[in-house]
Amino acid sequence: MTATHAIIGVDIGATTMAAGLVTRTGDVLHAIQCPTHRDGPGTALGTLLGCVRELLAHATTRRLVVDGVGIGVAGVVDPDKGTMQPHPHNGLPELAHVSLVDEVRQVTSVPVFVDNDANALALAEWTFGVGRDAHSLVLMAIGTAIGGGIIAGDRVLRGANGSAGELHAIPIAFDGRLCFCGARGCLGAYVEGWAIAGEARERLAGGAPSSLPAMTGGDAARITPELVFQAAAAGDPLAKSIVDGVCDALGAGIAVVVNTLNPEVVVVTGGVARSLVALEAEVRQRVAAYTFARGVLATTRIHVVAGDKHQTMRGGAALVLYEASRATVAAAI
Repeated sequence: MTATHAIIGVDIGATTMAAGLVTRTGDVLHAIQCPTHRDGPGTALGTLLGCVRELLAHATTRRLVVDGVGIGVAGVVDPDKGTMQPHPHNGLPELAHVSLVDEVRQVTSVPVFVDNDANALALAEWTFGVGRDAHSLVLMAIGTAIGGGIIAGDRVLRGANGSAGELHAIPIAFDGRLCFCGARGCLGAYVEGWAIAGEARERLAGGAPSSLPAMTGGDAARITPELVFQAAAAGDPLAKSIVDGVCDALGAGIAVVVNTLNPEVVVVTGGVARSLVALEAEVRQRVAAYTFARGVLATTRIHVVAGDKHQTMRGGAALVLYEASRATVAAAI
């Protein structure tokens, strides 16, 4: 009987950890989710090791051969050392300088790889998703914040210190809104979840008429990006104005990527992207308005993908396959 092989893919988010057993073709055989700090503050590492142990046990029960562990983590990562680097905007500063590779290898003897979560997501779409046939791909993961991953010439671009792909900081309005990173006019200040909900609250406080107060029982704190998109779809003028601004800003940000890198595929995913799926054609039109030439955009496929936790688990698996392929090529040279 031929053994079935699987890879453990893990996504370490600031609030939720998702992990699963994933086949080499991207099928998730078994998945688990739990709070990243399920045993209290500062316990992310313990949660990670617990998830890996649980999946190893499940693999043994199902007679699966585990080929590796791939971990995507929210922060700036040194993939060669398998550690998160200190950075003021890291989602999990407690993991700075912790060798996740060494820690996980104490639980299992298989190869372990660590990278930024958005890089892992880009690899997932490149390996299993809409970018399977491409040699270049750029991914924007839009949620509370924006993560970015870039693949060019079949390689992940990580940058000089691991911070390539910080697409939230693309400047689209030089005198624009103040971003949480301290700069003005960043793409993130117009399309990230906090910015969408924040603009709605600010405009409501200024007296703008809207159906949003009725949708939240008059509690502005309950306004979410999803509610803003829902209100816009229902014809609410304030919400429609905000969503129109989101599409325009996103179009400008994608155009910067297209004009600069000319990738074959651009993927927009994440929590906010779930609300943008129905507006994919609108986003494409906005991109076209800002691209250098229509011929450039004609060679780029733009996809809005409603992401889920299975996608992030596939990211960890894709990371293992990518690094294993690189090692094989290096060994053959």
